Amino acid sequence: MGMGETDSIISFGRNKELPQLSDKILSFYRQTQESKRLTTQTKGQLEFVRTQEIIKRYLPPSPAVVLDIGGGSGPYACWLAKAGYEVHLVDPVDLHIEQAKEASNQQLEHPIASISLGDARDLRFLSMSADVVLLLGPLYHLVDKNERLLALSEAYRVLRDGGVMIAAGISRFASLLDSFFEGRFEDPVHRDIVQKDLETGYHRNLTESLKYFTDAYLHHPEVLGSEVIEAGFLHQATLAVEGPAWLFESFEDYWKDPALRLVVLDLIRKVEAESSILGMSAHILAIGTK
Repeated sequence: MGMGETDSIISFGRNKELPQLSDKILSFYRQTQESKRLTTQTKGQLEFVRTQEIIKRYLPPSPAVVLDIGGGSGPYACWLAKAGYEVHLVDPVDLHIEQAKEASNQQLEHPIASISLGDARDLRFLSMSADVVLLLGPLYHLVDKNERLLALSEAYRVLRDGGVMIAAGISRFASLLDSFFEGRFEDPVHRDIVQKDLETGYHRNLTESLKYFTDAYLHHPEVLGSEVIEAGFLHQATLAVEGPAWLFESFEDYWKDPALRLVVLDLIRKVEAESSILGMSAHILAIGTK
């Protein structure tokens, strides 16, 4: 693909000043190894495989234009580019942009079409220029509902009619469940964070420690779907990514065994849309169409 083709869907006539994420969120991602989380951690590998699986169900045939908004260091963008899609990655973190460029350079026969610093609330793409929009990170770092709806509305704007949007949320109950698994309730700071998560959905890290994550919004599963609808999409499904598997020590051993890994994935698939289990998943995906 020539540069003229790549640039043809990009608009530079929108707001000159990009909105900015908080310095705390940007600092967190500049200091942590988000680029390795999906490949080196067992829970991250489960998240990656399941997210890929769900995305594949809703993808149109390649070649099609995919916008990976908040695409981080490029794991999904690289995967889709290898599959023949024209992928444009946008992320607000300068470190992620450099990592995504490096990852794209490792697959020169199937590079990411464009990689740019940007924000989900102000996309530099023409209206109705994309077939798929992925929002696999932005919504849980926009703690104000109006900001989340702005990001969803931007995704709606740039999608062609019939296009697909896939948005990720973190479950309202993720910090509670993770704390039981990791045995973190002896820490009073952690207890206070979890209490506020449950009461408000706003995960606030008021410390300097990276172990408490960073500022985020944790969705009730039904609320994530309702926001997708409010932004104008036809809500197709809200699905659990990890399901309950990530909460059990046995999962680590199952995942290492190729045969048992298939069993685990099959069982998660069977309960992925079960409303009584959705909140047990660390991550949830809402799928909307235009």
